[in-house]
Amino acid sequence: MPDDIDDNGHVNNVVYLRWAQDLGVAHWQSVAPPDALTTWPWIALRHEVDYRRALLPGETGHGRTWVAETAEGPRFNRYIRIDAEGGAMCAQIVTTWVLIEQATGKPRRVPPRMLALFG
Repeated sequence: MPDDIDDNGHVNNVVYLRWAQDLGVAHWQSVAPPDALTTWPWIALRHEVDYRRALLPGETGHGRTWVAETAEGPRFNRYIRIDAEGGAMCAQIVTTWVLIEQATGKPRRVPPRMLALFG
């Protein structure tokens, strides 16, 4: 989209963060049973982006995501890679998400059964 291009003529850094957020949420929604979606929301705690190559106007970015094998209490890392057509890496993103119990609004340890959903 034209609004995604910055003054330097490539996809703006903020767009990569939006894509990371969108991919993470979509992944969770695709694997979680309906009761988990209403009981266990995630919030993003941290995003760390390494930019490798500019994604230019007219190019299509392709994103893929995977998660860490283990959690650290309520924290769970997600990895996202954005590639240009042909597979050239444009950005690699590590996001840390925190599991929240909807009823209390408090962080909760990620249970093994939830980790298995991503397997």
